[in-house]
Amino acid sequence: MTERMKIALTVLRWSLGLVILIEAILFVMPNARHDFARSHMPDAVRGAWILVSVFVFAIIIHFLHGMYNVGNLVIYIAAAWIVVEKGN
Repeated sequence: MTERMKIALTVLRWSLGLVILIEAILFVMPNARHDFARSHMPDAVRGAWILVSVFVFAIIIHFLHGMYNVGNLVIYIAAAWIVVEKGN
């Protein structure tokens, strides 16, 4: 792997992590629930379960590639699950 590819992957990882962090912070802001209610979308579309399934799929892909360091993904799953339970 070239040095440029390593840098590109590092930038991708950091930007993905920052986007997830920022979106998670915005989701817990006081107006987030009200803003979502104005979208007229059903509660089933909130996406937390979809997010959980994406992270589970990511864990499976990591395991298939022999990468067993998935602790961050497990934490993301737990956080999304808490959001689902808090919404019910």
